[in-house]
Order: sequence, then C-alpha cells, then structure tokens
Amino acid sequence: MTATAAELEQQLIDDIASFTHDPLGFVLYAWDWGVGELEEFADGPDQWQREVLAEIGEKLRSGAIKGVSEAIQIATASGHGIGKSALLAWIAEWAMHTHEDTKGVVTANTENQLRTKTWPELAKWHRLVITGDRWFKITATALFSTDPAHEKTWRLDAIPWSENNTEAFAGLHNQGKRILVIFDEGSKIADKIWEVTEGALTDNNTEILWLVFGNPTQNTGRFRECFRKFRHRWSTRQIDSRTVAMTNKAQLNKWVEDFGEDSDFVKVRVRGMFPSASMKQFISTDDVDAATKRHLRPDQYEFAPKVLTVDPSWSGDDPFVIGLRQGLMFKILRTIPKNDNDIQMANLIANLEDEHEADAVFIDAGYGTGIKSAGDVMGRAWQLVWFGEKPIDAGCLNKRAEMWKSARDWLKQGGCIPDDPELYQDLIGPETVPRMDGKIQLESKEDMKKRGLPSPNKGDALAISFAYPVGKRFRGIVPGGQPNRAVTEPDRQVVNAGGDYDPYA
Repeated sequence: MTATAAELEQQLIDDIASFTHDPLGFVLYAWDWGVGELEEFADGPDQWQREVLAEIGEKLRSGAIKGVSEAIQIATASGHGIGKSALLAWIAEWAMHTHEDTKGVVTANTENQLRTKTWPELAKWHRLVITGDRWFKITATALFSTDPAHEKTWRLDAIPWSENNTEAFAGLHNQGKRILVIFDEGSKIADKIWEVTEGALTDNNTEILWLVFGNPTQNTGRFRECFRKFRHRWSTRQIDSRTVAMTNKAQLNKWVEDFGEDSDFVKVRVRGMFPSASMKQFISTDDVDAATKRHLRPDQYEFAPKVLTVDPSWSGDDPFVIGLRQGLMFKILRTIPKNDNDIQMANLIANLEDEHEADAVFIDAGYGTGIKSAGDVMGRAWQLVWFGEKPIDAGCLNKRAEMWKSARDWLKQGGCIPDDPELYQDLIGPETVPRMDGKIQLESKEDMKKRGLPSPNKGDALAISFAYPVGKRFRGIVPGGQPNRAVTEPDRQVVNAGGDYDPYA
C-alpha cells in the first residue's frame, strides 16, 4: 500500500528527530550526496568535517551539556579552501532541524564576509536540504521556523558584530533548549564580542554550542588564545589544506615552493598555523616567547644601571604600572588599579627608588606631570618622557616608536621578562601604521582599544626604560651640587658617570 503524503511527512519527522544528537548522521541523511549539484561529492563530507560533526555528537550524547562550563566549544584554524563554510551551514541546518525552539547567532569578521560568503553558503545548502522550505524559511538575515507560533523563538540570525552594539550577543539565553553561536573568520572578531558572548552562555540544562572557524591570520586576540591561554576550554584543530580532498593541491604546492614551508604566508594560508608575527604586528610572538623562557644569572645583569619606570593609568580601568629594568633583566614591581592621587603615587615611587637604589626614574608624561611635580618637592630628579616628542632615531616617527623599537631590539638580543600574561599580550599587541616615508609608527592606544585590546601599560613600562641612556648613579654629591641625581642623556652636561653606554648590556 502506498504511503500517503502525511505518512511520509511523519516518517521524515521521525527520521530527523533521531539525529538530535547525531549531526554527522543528519548531514549524511539530509542531502542527496552524489546527485545533481552534489554529483562530485558522492562520498559526502571530508574526513576533517566528519570528525567535527562526530565530536559534537559524542559530546552531546555523553551529557556534557549542563551549564556554561560544559558548553561545547570548538575552534578550528585552517588554511584556505577546506570547506569550512559548508560545514558551518550543515551544523546550522542540523541544529535548527533537530531541536525545537533552537536559537542562535551567526557572525563573521566583517559584514561583507557575512553577507556575501557565510550566509549565502547557508542559503545554498538550505535550498538543497531534504525538507526544502517546508519547515524553515531563509531570508537575507535569518533562518526561522515556518510555524507562526515559533517564528520568534526558533530562529538563527545573521548579525554583524559591533563593539557599540553587543545586545544580540548578550541576549543569547534559551533556558532548557539549544543555543548555537557561530563565528566565521574568528581571528578578526573583536575580543569584546567574545567576552559578551561568553558571559551570555550561562543557561543551565541547555545545549550550548559555540563554534569558531577561520584562517589564523592574527597572532593576538581571543581566537589565538583558544589555542593557547584558553585551550583547556576549547577543543581545537589546525587543518592543513593539503590534507583536504577538495583543495587545489597544485596552487598550494606553488605557495610552499615560492615562500617556504616555514614562512608565515604558508603557515596561515596552507598549514592552518598561527604566524610568528601578524602582518602588522610590531614585536613578534617568537621573540616574546623566547624572552619569557630565559633565565639569567645575577652576574649577567647586576653590573648594569637600574632604571625605574612609571606608566600612570591612561584611562578607565587601565592600571598604574611601575617596572624596573637592569641590563637584560626586566620585572614589574607594582600593578595598581587606576589611582589619581599624585602625592600617594609619588611617595610609593620614592620608596621603590630608594629600596632598589635606582639610577634613574622615567615617568610617562601623559598622565605623570603631577607625580613629577610631587617628586620635585621631595627633591627627586625624576625624568618625564614625552611619547610624542622628536626621536633621536630618524627612522622613527616619535619617541614612542623609538622606545618600542629599542624594546624590540632588546628582546631579540637576550632580554629576559617575567612570565606575565598581561605583559606578554601588551608586547605582542601593538601594530604598525604604514607610512609613505617608511618611518616606524605604532597604532594609537585608541585604535588598539577599537580592536578590543587594552592600553599596553606593562609594555610601555618596559619601553620607557629605553627613553634615554643611563649611567650608574654617583652616590653622593655630583658636580652641580645635587645629591643622588640620576645620570641620563639630558644630564650629560653635568657628568658622564657611566662611560660608554650600551642600552642592551
């Protein structure tokens, strides 16, 4: 007896429901692999895609879905052309088809990427899915249930991210049901969006899936940290394009031949690895990694002058940082929440200057003039450092660029820094600004904050130590009658107690 249309529809419903915790099974069932537009894909998903789908299913079936600490978080870094957009589309269709009132958000690095690549790929696979348009309707901005009673509660929205409009990512609550969040090209999605999303995924007894894909173009930011600082929270993969069946192996091999297996170009575009330094990154991650792993003996730095550095709070939640560099050794002495009490801070600096017998004290002039004035009253010879002043190095735009360049060179030549996550991020965070004259210019702190990065106060504390040459302080009365005066570049007319100066000694 021939089944009626209603019976066939019910059978389809039952079949789809059986894949609630089996996304791989759904993908193999829901499309006609090897037929029509999929004629060339008779084998279905590639091996790496199958592995991701299978992992999601295994985690769901194991019951690891209760609360944000057990959310399924998968980050995949890859080379070009591996079929990540197709996988995102399959996961989106599976999530919507197999759980009533699923809610989700899809975003990408740019609105153009989202509107012209990510979402059209979903539209393509939705057109080919076994249920067609009967169960869900897709528009330019959303995929939602065709049942009017569920149109608002069973939907997936394509939303461009904006640091000034995070409500869509903060409102991802769906207690007791399913939440899906997809980030495409996650390297360039601002940290603020990651933070807001993370804070929103707190519903208990809820299936929470947060999937992030992209080429690993940036060596800083939250996508990078999925593979490093937060790797205990994320299941991560790095996919080499050469291992994927559908990629153009001839072109990939040309890139390897032209640029080299270990070049950043090949690492990012072929091997799915993060670069040693991002395109505009000023200080490379490799140099900072090496500096954190060095261990110096006291005799390797104790002969050098001591420079106490002060980077006052810049704005908002920026900390007040005091550092100390002696030759190839640098450490952070104090990190204090924003403090505008100049007298209190001046007393602290004076105590640290005496305790460590510093040979010079350099203070960022941006917010340090009041501290310097308080120091003057105490008879201290502290030096203000104006980041915007003219540099000695003609290859740098200003004093800030010159100091950071010296810090970069110091790291390369054996500098040792503490294993401090904030200092680490501060040093690798700043990017360069291209200039026609070729001079080194670093992006402003305002621009860093627009990228979701904090003001690099600890990094500045290191950089300031290179503001001027410093010699060993003469403990007593130096020519000119000033006791305990630091010997810096502006003081050379007073005394050159340090002889020939090597800033990297």
